[in-house]
This record gives sequence, structure tokens and C-alpha cells, in this order.
Amino acid sequence: MYQALYRKWRPKTFSDVIGQSQITETLRRQVAEGRTSHAYLFTGTRGTGKTTCAKILARAVNCEHPADGDPCNRCDACRGLESGSFLDVLELDAASNNGVDQVRALRDEAVYSPAHVKKRVYIIDEVHMLSTPAFNALLKILEEPPEHLMFILATTELHKVPATILSRCQRFSFKRITPADVARRLAFVAEQEGIDLKADGAEILSRLADGALRDGLSLLDQCAAAGGTIDSGAVLEVLGLAGNLQTAQLMERILARDAKAALLLLNRLYGNGKDVGAVLGELSVLTRDLLLRRTAPEGGNVLLSGGYDSATLDGLGRDVPTNRFLYLASTLQKAAADLYYSTNRRTDAELCLLRLCDESLSGDLTALDARICRLEEAAARGEVIRAAVEKSSAPQKGTAGVERPALAPEDAPPWDEPLLPEEPPLPEEPGARVFDLPEEPSAADEAPGTGRPSVPPAEPSAAAPAPVVDGSWWRALAESCKGRLPPMYRAFLDMCGGVLEGDQVTVYAPDDITLGRLDNDRVRGALAEEAEKAAGMAVRLVFRVGEPPKASPQENLKNLLKFGSQFDNITIK
Repeated sequence: MYQALYRKWRPKTFSDVIGQSQITETLRRQVAEGRTSHAYLFTGTRGTGKTTCAKILARAVNCEHPADGDPCNRCDACRGLESGSFLDVLELDAASNNGVDQVRALRDEAVYSPAHVKKRVYIIDEVHMLSTPAFNALLKILEEPPEHLMFILATTELHKVPATILSRCQRFSFKRITPADVARRLAFVAEQEGIDLKADGAEILSRLADGALRDGLSLLDQCAAAGGTIDSGAVLEVLGLAGNLQTAQLMERILARDAKAALLLLNRLYGNGKDVGAVLGELSVLTRDLLLRRTAPEGGNVLLSGGYDSATLDGLGRDVPTNRFLYLASTLQKAAADLYYSTNRRTDAELCLLRLCDESLSGDLTALDARICRLEEAAARGEVIRAAVEKSSAPQKGTAGVERPALAPEDAPPWDEPLLPEEPPLPEEPGARVFDLPEEPSAADEAPGTGRPSVPPAEPSAAAPAPVVDGSWWRALAESCKGRLPPMYRAFLDMCGGVLEGDQVTVYAPDDITLGRLDNDRVRGALAEEAEKAAGMAVRLVFRVGEPPKASPQENLKNLLKFGSQFDNITIK
């Protein structure tokens, strides 16, 4: 019967354990000197050797002929414990035996002496899964066990183990096995098994193992089942991974904001059998390397994954701000977590790529923050004002009747606030009300001797109507446009003002950044259409930086009268 490689090549002695020399040397010395404890707690990530060391320790304390703390694996006790015929060493899974009744039964059986060996050993794996009553039931016998009893607890989540249990155990922390040690062990096993494993294939398998030798052996077993030579290409093909080259190409398209090319490459990878979750995972690893390369260029090399050379990282990270990498990393992490519950992984992966290429599709404040950061960086380089001027001088396509005229020197924006018109003189007749404004004199009423020239009436078409500077007009126009624009544009519209003068609508922005955000085809089209509806004629749009002109005293007075006419009990004096 075929046996999995990680089971077949499980270490038999402390000397065979890979990457945990600080623990194995201590345990071997304790066994050799007869100073073993009654309770041990092994903690660490998966596949680092916790259960293996627990089984070796159980055989070593019961071995009839130990060799420098290692079990001989030849005596009756070692062979019986290895085959499982001796029941004095019991291995329990706390994930399925986590109740208080199971622990009480274990406690009642533990008082009996072993039948074949010197010590009765209980190996409790995933001990953090025990319930609180089960921990309480275990506490007493763990504190004062019989002379023949030993407990070996193993867990991957140390923080879930009560402090009362921790204080009664000798704790050993198993570290992640380095990729170099994993690669050497895989090469040794492949040589013994007759597997044609190349150095580049062993390197990729060691990185994919993520510090767990058991995972590395399982991946090697999977690749060996496919047959043939196991190199980097074979590993990527069997495991459904994109590979470093294709991942770097995908990242290059994302940084260039080329969503079409990124989606086509993802589709090609998906068609070749690549898992979209693995592709996003590789993008996340590459993003981490790029971020570390940017934030810690001197000491960050030791933290890199090692899957990409310096030339590739430098080429991808050139001229890309750090906040962009932070956005990519957070988006990829969230997408990877959401894929676990997704019903259509491919669609979710494609949506993730679109968000990576264009931050404006995120739909939250991250998009606005990213755009503001880009504008600030461009403004620092002097590009915002130059781009705004160039765009204003070019005719806008696709917007009827909204052609932005080029600003001549004589038509320069009113940077200074315009002067208010003079107030009309108050009537001298007694008892006259303030708001009874005198009518404009006609040309026939002008006497020849008054010194005032007689001005012929102008053509109606040539007469320019008075500018509409009422703030309520612009607010109404802005509110009508908000329903047609994304939320980010609404905040910018609230910061602006507007004036209708003839057939020209002038929009006053407080600064160049606000002007740059509103001066686009989408906003111009919405403002033009709504302004045409309100004015009843075709209008032109002009964007300027500054404060809108204030309403004249006559206009304020008319607004006040209009307000007072709505009430019978208000008299304006």
C-alpha cells in the first residue's frame, strides 16, 4: 500500500528533525540526563515538527537502550510504540474530543500504571480546542500527576490556552523552517525516492511550503504523481500557479492602469487552468515585495519573498508612489478574503483587477483620497495649472453648445473682486418708502439743456441682460446636477459659485484643484444641459478660479421685497 511521503519520511530520532535544533538538543539532553518534565507544551505553525517531536520524545523516555537521548527504534518498546500495538502512548485530537466528559475519562484512566513501558504518555494535539470545563478537569492531574504519567500538549494558537495550563508546562516554540532547509530536505527525499527534482523546482516548492516541511513534502508528492521531470514549469503547471514571469507582467499592466490588457492576461491564465485565487495571492506577495523595497530599501532585502530579482522589482516600482502600493495591498487582501465565500471566483477576481487599475471604482473615500493625492503631486510639479490651461484652450468634443473659449489678455479672470455699483439716491419727498425705487428715465424725458446726451435706444439683440448673481440660482443649478453626477463631484460643486451673464455661465472655483476636478466633459455636459433648461437658451461654460461677484444692493433689495410679499404681517421700512 502506498504511503504519503510526509508519513513515510517522518523523522525517527531527534537528529532527523529539520530546522528545530534549539528544541531537539534540549529534549535529547533531558532524556539522556533523566530530567524530563511531566508536562510539555509545543507551540508553532503547522508542519514544523510538533507532533513528530512529541512521538520521538514518547519513544525516547520508554526506550530500553537510548543512544544519547535518541530512541534506538529497535527494542520492543520502540517497535511496539511505533506500530501502535502498545496502548500506553495515546494520541488524542482535542478538536474532536474537547468535552469535559472525554477529559474526565482520560483523567480516570491515567492513574493506572503502564502495561508494557515505563511511562504512560498522552499526546493532546490542538489542545486550544478544549472547552473551559475540559481545561478545568485537566488542570488538577496536570498539576500533580502520578510518577508514571507524562503529558505532551501541542497547539497552533497559544493565546487560546489558559495561563493556568501554561504555568504548569515546559513550553517550546517551534519556528518556521527556512526555505533553504526545506529545499535540501526535498532534494534528499526526491533522491531516495527516485524522483527527478530540479533545483528550480525545489526552490519553488520550498517557497510554497511557507515554512512547513509537511506541506513541502505533500506538494512534492503531488508533482511526482504527474510524472516526468519536476522543474519550475512543471510545478507551476501541476499546482495551477501563474509563475513569476506572468505575475510580473500582470503587475506591470496594473501599474500602467491598462485594465483591458490585465483582464486579457487573467483570462489567458484562467483558460490555462490557473486558479484565480492563486493569481491574486501571487500578486499580493509581489505587492508586498515592492512595498518593502520602497519603504525599507537597505534592510528590507532580508524580508523579501525571494521570488523576484532586483531588476524586476526596480522596474515595477519605478515612479509609483507608496500610497499606491498600500492601496494595492489592501485591495488584494480584501479580495482574497472575499473569494472564500464567493460563488463566482472568476468574476470577483476580474472586479478586483478593475479596482486595482482604477481607484475611482472602489466607491469609497479611498478613491477620493487617491485622486486628491495625485492632484497634489501634480500640483507640486506644476502640472495642474498647465494642464488646465491647455485643456481650456482646446475645444471640448461631444458637448453641444459648451465650447470653452480661450482666455485673451483683455478677458483675463477677475482676480480682484468687482466693485459694487453705486446705490441710488433716496427720494427727498417726505413719507416716501425706502423700497420705492425711481424708474429709469426714458430718452423722451431728457431735456436738451440738462447736459446729458440723448442716447438712442439700442437694438434688443445687442442689449446684454444683467448678470444673475443671486446665490439661490447657482444652488438650484448645482442641486439639479447632483443627481446626474457621482458623489465625489457633488462636494466640489458645493464649494463653487456661479454667475449667468447673457448666454455665458461662469463657474468660480476656490482653487486650482477644485477647478481641475470639475473641468471635464462629464461635469461640463451636466452643467450645460441644466443651465440651458433654467435659462431657456443655449449657454456657454467658463471655469475660473476666484470668488463670484456679489449681488448689488438693488438685487438684495428686490430679494428682500420678494421675501416680505409672502407674509401679510411683515412691513419693511
